[in-house]
Amino acid sequence: MSPNSKNNGDILPERQLERLVAPQASPRKFQIVYFNILTVGYTHLAALYGIYLCFTVALWKTLLLNFVVGVFAAIGVGAGAHRLWSHRSYKAKFPLEILLMIFHSMAFQNTVIDFVRDHRLHHKYSDTDADPHNATRGFFYSHYGWLLVKKHPEVTRRGQYTDMSDIYSNPVLNFQRKYAIPLIGTVCFILPTFLPVYFWGETVNTAWHICMLRYALNLNFTFSINSFTHMYGYQPFDKNILPVNNFLANIVTLGEGHHNFHHVFPWDYRGTHVSNLWNISCLLIDLFAWIGWAYGLKTVPEEVIQARIKRTAKMDSI
Repeated sequence: MSPNSKNNGDILPERQLERLVAPQASPRKFQIVYFNILTVGYTHLAALYGIYLCFTVALWKTLLLNFVVGVFAAIGVGAGAHRLWSHRSYKAKFPLEILLMIFHSMAFQNTVIDFVRDHRLHHKYSDTDADPHNATRGFFYSHYGWLLVKKHPEVTRRGQYTDMSDIYSNPVLNFQRKYAIPLIGTVCFILPTFLPVYFWGETVNTAWHICMLRYALNLNFTFSINSFTHMYGYQPFDKNILPVNNFLANIVTLGEGHHNFHHVFPWDYRGTHVSNLWNISCLLIDLFAWIGWAYGLKTVPEEVIQARIKRTAKMDSI
């Protein structure tokens, strides 16, 4: 997906848009994108073969390399595309922006610009027709199906009014978009395949399919936030919205699973008000704040959090 060519950062008045009435999916005839079905299908078939190779011939060094790349990719999505650029919950100096952009490229979830546009729509129109992965259309749609069909017209229309001026003016993100194919192809696929072959004699077949396994896992872990955390979990902050906190999604995304909290307080860089060692993105941001590369970290005062809990929490979730 490429950014809407009509959106150059100019924002039309919000009053020109009618409000969406209810968070309920309207009847829709899906238009299948067959190319995406082929690529997604191949990715998961290759990943299944990669699982077999993990337990038969793959060298431990290859598995370790892809594990590290997978962690970096998750950080690029969580600490970079999500907390930094989508929500501006903290600020990053130029070296950290470059590092997070490279980490995000390892995940190959389109460019940061694509991610931010979709994610800002998701928060503004959560679980309505204007939400790119509207969870009211079912688990599969919110997890993967939204990528296999053409966008709902409301997503396209509302996207034109989404403020992306800060993103389109960012030189690091424009560089990623301009050189997306060679950059993402290199750090996500070529290097993780080439390095095991060159340095410790892994076969190309094994190295490639372990790479595809890592890539498929990264995708599914990220997409678990779209699906699982809008359906299965608890609501300790707001019972009136679909997003929930989900323990397993929090594990596989390295700290992004406190989704009920996040939808109530999206500007909090921590993504949760509970300190824990598994919130890797938060720990990394804290580390870079300590060395001076991250600054302006936003948090919600505890008294505001407690007041919201008293007002809208589902009491059996506390």
